[in-house]
Amino acid sequence: MNASPDLAALRRHAVARSLFTPTTLMAAVERLGGFVQADPLRAPARAQDLTLRHRVNGYRAGDLERRYPKLALQEDFFINYGFVTPALRALMHPRSARRHWDAARWQLAHAVLAEVERLGDAHPADVDAALGQGAVKNWFGGNSRLSTELLDGLHYRGHLDVARRDSGTRVYRLAAPWQAHPDPQAAMDALADVVIQKYAPLPAGSLSQLINMLFHAAHQWEALRKPTLARAKARLAHARVDGVDWYWPADEDPTRGWRIPAQVRLLAPFDPVVWDRRRFELLWGWAYRFEAYTPAAKRVRGHYALPLLWRDQVIGWANASVKAGALRVEVGYVAGKPPREAAFAPALDAEVARLHDFLGLDG
Repeated sequence: MNASPDLAALRRHAVARSLFTPTTLMAAVERLGGFVQADPLRAPARAQDLTLRHRVNGYRAGDLERRYPKLALQEDFFINYGFVTPALRALMHPRSARRHWDAARWQLAHAVLAEVERLGDAHPADVDAALGQGAVKNWFGGNSRLSTELLDGLHYRGHLDVARRDSGTRVYRLAAPWQAHPDPQAAMDALADVVIQKYAPLPAGSLSQLINMLFHAAHQWEALRKPTLARAKARLAHARVDGVDWYWPADEDPTRGWRIPAQVRLLAPFDPVVWDRRRFELLWGWAYRFEAYTPAAKRVRGHYALPLLWRDQVIGWANASVKAGALRVEVGYVAGKPPREAAFAPALDAEVARLHDFLGLDG
């Protein structure tokens, strides 16, 4: 029987299992559970690129978008919006939506589907020009084109694929028909295993939160919420550490002596290592918050502060920007100053150099 882990062992386990040896793009996505979260902000690069650069050999900013049309990936909603493998996507569709469409809205949606079929690859502007369906209030109170809203809804419901992006705008095509999963509980168990694989080890509260989030991806199986959580807890390894229940895959051993290199990594705000804020505070003892949408006067660490990982400790953050073609990195530390270890400064310089190369900057 394995020894019970302490918090230090859980911390090493969290870092080592997620920051695996860099591999190919598709192999890295598979290791990440078949899902990479996406975000449109570029500061200094998009979150999906900042996540993949630590896990893909020779990765450069924008590689995922450039290669997307030829990859076995699709943009879709999972627990958040991002890129998913076909196997993961098949577990979620045919998907129902929380927001019900009445017969009149479905009539408009079918007109959109017919226009997408006619166009082959359909840009929202072309669909809108053909149908002229007018403007509507979107979910955050602004105005958007009805055809664009219908395209988004049809994509969420699995009727459309994203063929590519043109200047950041999704270009759609018809999706193939979906086959209903023969065993909904098995599908939900598999979806639960994806988030556990991606974010373990997990405190009990975070495990419950993630299972709940799965039903945004598979709303049609809402009735399975409680049994899915209970079944997940039953098949996972478990320990109580400092008064908190933790869970991780049964075939893993947090106490095995994970090797953590003496390396600095600037992580995306949504990187799996730091994504769960509850786990973050338990493992590293301070609160990290994503402040891009916080008013500037109220920001504590910056618009797009990147958590700074040194060995297995998140000791601070960095704000990186490109000004006049040059990379600028401003670093802050939870302790108010950098570590005294002689190895830290050259390791930070090496990470800034890697970030420079990833961004494709000259000089």
